[in-house]
Amino acid sequence: MTRSFSRTALVAALLGLSTLGTAPAFAQDAVISAAKAAGTVGEQADGYLGIKGSVGSDVRAAVDALNIKRRAAYTDLAAKRGVTVQDMAAVTGCQTLAGRVSQGQIYRIGAGDWQTKGAGPIALPDYCAAAGK
Repeated sequence: MTRSFSRTALVAALLGLSTLGTAPAFAQDAVISAAKAAGTVGEQADGYLGIKGSVGSDVRAAVDALNIKRRAAYTDLAAKRGVTVQDMAAVTGCQTLAGRVSQGQIYRIGAGDWQTKGAGPIALPDYCAAAGK
């Protein structure tokens, strides 16, 4: 079984079990909201926020704090479902990219370049294809 097939099957299984429906709601403070609007902070397919370029220490601290909260939530959900934290985060990353990134905000898939969301949907990683099933 290949890694991508395994990840696709896992995404389908987790989404079938998930009571989330959408990505978990994580409170965003004004610092993160402003950085997203400025195009220096964006969502990533791995389920965490990322930083594009140089940012102030306040932005870095806010992103780090939110990512710590996300990891704690992914860890809890992964334990309940018997999957890895990385795979739980990836499932949430799929949901976030598909439904919570607004037009004009930046996002990144894997180690690729940062992209700006246009009017259409984001081209998601292959393992996210199961999210619609």
